[in-house]
Amino acid sequence: MSTTGWIVLGVIVLLVLWAVTIYNGLVAMRQRVSQAFADVDVQLKQRHDLIPNLVETVKGYAGHERSTLEAVVQARNAAIGAPGIEQKVVAENMLTGALRQLFALAESYPDLKANTNFLQLQQELADIENKLAAARRFFNNAVQEYNTGIQQFPAVLFATSFGFHPQTFFDLGEARAQLEQPPGVKF
Repeated sequence: MSTTGWIVLGVIVLLVLWAVTIYNGLVAMRQRVSQAFADVDVQLKQRHDLIPNLVETVKGYAGHERSTLEAVVQARNAAIGAPGIEQKVVAENMLTGALRQLFALAESYPDLKANTNFLQLQQELADIENKLAAARRFFNNAVQEYNTGIQQFPAVLFATSFGFHPQTFFDLGEARAQLEQPPGVKF
């Protein structure tokens, strides 16, 4: 084989190694997104498991507020049954709204607010919500890395042909504006 042949062969080998390195990097980023969503899913499951206990506790004090309680149960069931990330985001946002209504309802019942079981469940839910917020941040960071990786040159040249498609962020939707407002302090 001539020198030119060796050079061409060397360039081809380098191009193949370069493409394999890019592909493996994209696979690693996609796996990080999947793992991050699994972490979010664990927190969501804990949240879903806690809600029936919370509803039952409220039911004992405010059983006639059936529409609010049913809305929470329906939102929970929708969140559990959501098949994909986009559907899960929408369902979880609905569940968050329903839980807000439940806690607003609890404000109307002083005996409920003083109930130790309710307070403990409320504290557990607050803890899960904090863990969930951290898991969402990790997931969204992994999605941002992945989406950037598949859109950067040279990976963009073949990312879609190898099945790498942009992922959806776990966005809070309309609830984001409420959560970003600083809490009001009253004396």
